[in-house]
Amino acid sequence: MDNNNERDIIQRAIDGDESAFETLVLSCEKKAYNISFRYLRNDEDAQDAVQESFIKLYRHLKTFNFSSRFDTWFYRIVVNVCKDILRKRKTQQELYDTTEKAQDDEFNLDFKDSALNPEEHVISEERQNIIMYCIDKLADEHREVIILRDINGFTYEQITGILSCSMGTVKSRISRARLKLREIYIKESQKDKDGTN
Repeated sequence: MDNNNERDIIQRAIDGDESAFETLVLSCEKKAYNISFRYLRNDEDAQDAVQESFIKLYRHLKTFNFSSRFDTWFYRIVVNVCKDILRKRKTQQELYDTTEKAQDDEFNLDFKDSALNPEEHVISEERQNIIMYCIDKLADEHREVIILRDINGFTYEQITGILSCSMGTVKSRISRARLKLREIYIKESQKDKDGTN
């Protein structure tokens, strides 16, 4: 949606147009699920978080004042819902479907590559498992910026809106998170080679 069209759709949804609200939901449903899944680590909880986020969107859409991007505003709701669920649950599960860094010192979402032969596939999965474990060991503020930036691909500007913090804070957290993740990854990879726990 272009900006003018999006603004019109949002306004119609605020005014009670159900089809306009459905258009908004469809425009951000996939990324909302991806964010939720990365935070909560399983499909059922992620689906629940998305549904709760859309309920909150429906209830609070009238408070949206167009001073920020709609998607940034909504994804902040999604992140807050996920944090609430994690606080209630307090137990953490595996975070998966990530791979080691590719370019520009970033980690990217990597779906299974059908071109890999069986041996390569096993090696790839083992490396992914180590990275999943390492991301899970990060502090909350570091894990969330890795999830938003390196897994879901949000821009620095979008992350500042989602987390309600300054650009400097976001860049600093991402830098520290990547360093910490690399440190944990190297340590865990070495333990794996040595056959220790």
